[in-house]
Amino acid sequence: MSDDHTQVQEFFTARAADWDARFPDDGPAYRAAVAELGLGEGTRVLDAGCGTGRALPALREAVGPSGVVLGVDLTPAMLEAATRAGRDRDGRLLLSDVTRLPLRTESLDAVFGAGLISHLPDPAENLRELRRVVRPGGLLALFHPIGRAALAARQGRQITPGDLRAEANLGPLLAGSGWRMTSYVDEDARYLALAVRQD
Repeated sequence: MSDDHTQVQEFFTARAADWDARFPDDGPAYRAAVAELGLGEGTRVLDAGCGTGRALPALREAVGPSGVVLGVDLTPAMLEAATRAGRDRDGRLLLSDVTRLPLRTESLDAVFGAGLISHLPDPAENLRELRRVVRPGGLLALFHPIGRAALAARQGRQITPGDLRAEANLGPLLAGSGWRMTSYVDEDARYLALAVRQD
């Protein structure tokens, strides 16, 4: 993805209004992925690149009323769609770039990123920024509601050896960015890589 965020914004602005309608059956996959994070009452969590906020209800349920849920996205139209869907009640929405977060160092317990990694302009550096805002031992979840093969088929393309989401590529990428991958699942029905912040 280009360093020029205009391309990302244009892509998602054009799709924001009907994004949820295009993927109406993803809710259970989001809830299951959030459950695997094991967030507790009072946890502080960021949905990085939150889009229309589809993960926010599950994140709010996981952390309870005393927890903190933040949703950050680069595209105003996606945050507007999240607000129209009422998801701003589940978390605070911030218009911001996940590559330069307006958050204190070590201020969060976990980061959830749905479909995020393929849109990062500099994945290694950007994963280090996510690490910065998470406390030592904090968690990262990289998620997609369908696996790599199913997504490639949907998009009419082939999986390439350089796909960052492949386990053989993602593990070293995370390690070089200060994360240790603890689990990896790539099935037709879901993609979920979990990692813990290293000191």
